[in-house]
Amino acid sequence: MAQEKFSFSEAVRSRCGPRSAPLQISPAAPAQPSWSDYVDYNPSPQEAPGPVRVTPPAQPEPAFSPAVNCLPAQQTSPAPNFAPVQGCSPLYADPGYGPFYDLCARIMAIFFRDWEDKDHSRSALEIQKRAIIGYEKEKNFFKNRIGELVRSLGAERVRFPAWYSSLEDGIYHENWGLAGLAEWFEPVFAGSSSAKIIGENMFFLENGRMTLKPQKISKERKDQLIKAFLLLTPEERMDKAYHETYLLDGTRVTIFTSPMAKAGQDAIIFRRYVVPNLSLEEQARRGTVPAAAIPLFKTMASIGFNVAFVGAVRTAKTTFLSTWQALEDPTLEGVMVETDPEIPLDRLLPGAPILQLIADGEDLKRISKNLLRSDADYFILAEARDGIALDTAVRIASKGTKRMKMTFHTRSPRLFPLEAATEIVKSTGGDLNLTMQKVAGSFDYIFHFIQLSDKSRKRLKGIYQMNVDEAGEIRVEPVCEYDPKTDSWTFRYALGPAQEEYGLESDWQLLELMKQQLKALADGSPYASEASHG
Repeated sequence: MAQEKFSFSEAVRSRCGPRSAPLQISPAAPAQPSWSDYVDYNPSPQEAPGPVRVTPPAQPEPAFSPAVNCLPAQQTSPAPNFAPVQGCSPLYADPGYGPFYDLCARIMAIFFRDWEDKDHSRSALEIQKRAIIGYEKEKNFFKNRIGELVRSLGAERVRFPAWYSSLEDGIYHENWGLAGLAEWFEPVFAGSSSAKIIGENMFFLENGRMTLKPQKISKERKDQLIKAFLLLTPEERMDKAYHETYLLDGTRVTIFTSPMAKAGQDAIIFRRYVVPNLSLEEQARRGTVPAAAIPLFKTMASIGFNVAFVGAVRTAKTTFLSTWQALEDPTLEGVMVETDPEIPLDRLLPGAPILQLIADGEDLKRISKNLLRSDADYFILAEARDGIALDTAVRIASKGTKRMKMTFHTRSPRLFPLEAATEIVKSTGGDLNLTMQKVAGSFDYIFHFIQLSDKSRKRLKGIYQMNVDEAGEIRVEPVCEYDPKTDSWTFRYALGPAQEEYGLESDWQLLELMKQQLKALADGSPYASEASHG
């Protein structure tokens, strides 16, 4: 089924009624238009279909009457005689915001009229698409014109909802942007990793808890927002019940619609990384890892052990993999395969020769032979979701590739060889026991992460070394274990034969340093989390 066409006229009519219906805004004396003679939009030829030139209307817009439609500076109750535009006001608790939503409709109608009359709806749609992704030039294109219209209408004193940073910002987001969710992208919520729209409600992750926000969103506005997000992935079918896309800042947007979502409960989920500094020091400051272990981790990364970062969803696996990767030698050649473009390696290691690929399932299966023939120094499988990805990782490791990094969803690191082997056998066939041995022999260490009851707090739950003896017995032994009662870590001195053998091959001096560091940590355990000291 072809993707449904998005129409600005449809958007306006769904919010403001038929075009012939007059806006119920009390007119005052005509105001002289103060906006520019025209606005030129000139994106690059590769990104948009040419310039949009918007000229002012032939007749001045009637003023937006403060007497009826605005609130005095100190007034907190609704203005008298307010007549809201039918269909435009979303679900808002305070009727004092009525004039704001009426002004949103008035300005949208002006934009719509100009675009329709000049047959620029396609270019305007491209601008909206880039604006919602996060391009500042395109957002400013809307906001600058909105500001000019607000001034020409004499509507500067219209009261706007508290979740918007300015009147222009509010009008932009209500009509074309992210609606009330725009607040989550303000600096005050920079530390929040997740936000959700479920039904008409909005939730932000605050202080480790999903918090219901006062702003609401109507079904019509949410449907328009979903359509706008799907413009970012034109290859997606509109009739699918599940979609995933990304904004310019890396925020992942996941959409669930009917029939996957319960009727009336369509959901949009936003997730982003909130660790501004991908360093071990920052991880220790947040309490995720013990500060005392930072020298050990740096030595292990320098030696180049194969590491699997495991845990449940939202336990900082990918964040720690990125942090570990930031320690990598920037002169080495790498290949990273992701199912989604989450890890910004070009910013972590600018100038490093790293090939970044997006592949999953059958796509990954088709290129696996090419990956096996690659002469890269190391591989990263950002998220091994299925047996094909895991089989690729094991086959690459089996040919002697080191410095491999991978994330995997599991709650039990001791069962990692069994769970990974089960997925591989389901996808590619083979003997389960033999495949388990191959998995265990492919990775030197497992780093296990958990999320505490305060969802903003993550912890390294344990570090395990894996070995396979001559009889084929798999040994998964703890090197570090976390105690949630005391919020502290205990280390034990353990170095398996596979780890020692590779350490000698890689750099015997670094191996000796690692032994000293591990023994010192074992002797000085336990180590309390820095976060527990406030």
